[in-house]
Amino acid sequence: MLEMRPSCECCDIALPPGAEALICSFECTFCPDCATALGKCPNCGGGLVPRPTRAAEKLARFPASTARVFNPDCKGLLSQPPSLATSD
Repeated sequence: MLEMRPSCECCDIALPPGAEALICSFECTFCPDCATALGKCPNCGGGLVPRPTRAAEKLARFPASTARVFNPDCKGLLSQPPSLATSD
């Protein structure tokens, strides 16, 4: 089951369960603006896909995570050219 992380790992903006967010296969979570600027996950190099939503009745039984993941180094990658924005 997806964690449904509550914030963008790059800019730390809140991303509640119904908000538009993008994730990689490891569930690194990004807001649309950061995801567009990064192009791919800066942690694993994988692609970013839209995070699915969870139906409200399921959120009551299976709540979204409250653990925020924030990588302050990510913001520095946003100003670099796309070819340098990830580590291989």
